[in-house]
Amino acid sequence: MSYAITKRCIQCDNCLPQCPKGAIKVIEGDYWIDPSLCNNCEGYLTPQCVLSCPVNSPVPYQAKKGRCKIDAKTVASPKLFTDGKSHPFASAIVIWELCNVLAQRQSLPWEIDATGELYYQRQINNGKGAIAFRVTETFDSTPPVALKGAKALSAIETFDIKSACMHLIYAAHATNLDRPWEEEFIINDRQIEEYLGLDKRKDLSKSTKLALIKELAQQPCQLITSVNLPPQGKIKGIYLEKSRLWHLLEIQHHFQEDEVGCKHLVGLTFKIKVGEWAQYFLNGQACKERTAFYQYSTLPKTLLSAVMRIWQQHEGAARIMLWLLFKTKMGKEQRITIPTLMRVAYGEGKLSQVSLQPENRQRLLRIFESDLEVLNHYGLKPIFDPVSYPLEIQPLWVKLVNIPEDGEAALEFWIDDGSSNGSRLTDAPPRGKWNRLMNARILYFEMPPEWKKQLAKSKKKRRAVKSKTKLKSQIALSTEYILEARKRLGLSQRDLAQLTGKSQSWIRDIENGRFQAKSEDQLLLRKVLGINYTNLKK
Repeated sequence: MSYAITKRCIQCDNCLPQCPKGAIKVIEGDYWIDPSLCNNCEGYLTPQCVLSCPVNSPVPYQAKKGRCKIDAKTVASPKLFTDGKSHPFASAIVIWELCNVLAQRQSLPWEIDATGELYYQRQINNGKGAIAFRVTETFDSTPPVALKGAKALSAIETFDIKSACMHLIYAAHATNLDRPWEEEFIINDRQIEEYLGLDKRKDLSKSTKLALIKELAQQPCQLITSVNLPPQGKIKGIYLEKSRLWHLLEIQHHFQEDEVGCKHLVGLTFKIKVGEWAQYFLNGQACKERTAFYQYSTLPKTLLSAVMRIWQQHEGAARIMLWLLFKTKMGKEQRITIPTLMRVAYGEGKLSQVSLQPENRQRLLRIFESDLEVLNHYGLKPIFDPVSYPLEIQPLWVKLVNIPEDGEAALEFWIDDGSSNGSRLTDAPPRGKWNRLMNARILYFEMPPEWKKQLAKSKKKRRAVKSKTKLKSQIALSTEYILEARKRLGLSQRDLAQLTGKSQSWIRDIENGRFQAKSEDQLLLRKVLGINYTNLKK
């Protein structure tokens, strides 16, 4: 049983330092006991807030009855998933890796640097760059301090895979902003309930939902990243040092009082600022100038609800599902080895341990095949490589798909299977199945209709933009237009050569059509001659 503070409170501060769980909070000048933290001072004879209060203000907490009325002073940002199916989201490498960290947590190979800070690092861009993550206990925009040793490990253990879904929601909000690294967005508990499917959880009380939402909203803001990427063409090197991906600027608590003056938390509003990473990976204007990236994909709403349903019994499947969200955007033919999938689902340490313990292989194998079945149920159908992953070592549920639904046909199927001289469905797995799986591959995962549809739209849009850009360039810089523009400005070939920094013979060859200028030279000529697409259309 937790306690609540009534309106008899005189704000004497006696109870604040006495609470062993830190459940007593001062919010907007009022004292409130967080019921999700208060445990009735377990281990003490009397609750410490009751013992220290001179006016007997704390009383046993009674759950609020009736409807919750929220007088929200801050308007939330526009809702996501306006079509009820999907929404664009930032999908850069920093977003992918933070999603992996929140999903895999202790399964990742965390290390300790020379200063004692705990960090996880991996190489990116074919080993040319690196990205690292550290944990902090603060959430705001002040310079973060990374945790060390046992304190960092303890923080990682509290991370919840469901916070990866919250991280994706933040990444979706970031795409709604023009200059996200300079802007903020506001999200409230009701929006989060809808996105995560918590509004359908009638078994959870309002206070339980709010406590969960608050915890999930904070966790993505507890990780800081360091990124080191060398220059790529016009894009300068990207160097971020212990930078936040998300700044949790403010949490607004909305209360409603009962007849005795006890405050009941009925709503939460979060103000989030996007980190500096967006200037390099979600910069629309700089992307047009080819000096930065604008990397995005499509976030299906069904993925969030699926992870929220399966995380407890099939955490491995939830991890793979989150990982595939980013993997599938790279194209359909992405061959994935079984060891890679197992590392994503269960961690490098567990896979290495089981490989050395044959007695535990069968158990992990059953879990893995069950997770593949869950993925298949949610529309992520694995397409097995017929050479390295033949039917004889595929999961039993794959073979059962061929059983007819009609009773008589099914009976005939089983009779034929039993009388077969070859392998039968009921046969034990072949010897050496584990070793064969370690060399097996999945060609790709067939995506659910909503994923496939949105991915096709995205590819079609990219092709259209690329084709349009190419067409503009070809029309604008034809031989006739360059010659006409030069003469209109009264420039000789020598004058144009001096303005562009090219040789006169280069200008002559371009105008004679001997070769076509490269893309960067086309931009230069367009700028010097004042050629633009609008004038050309006329």
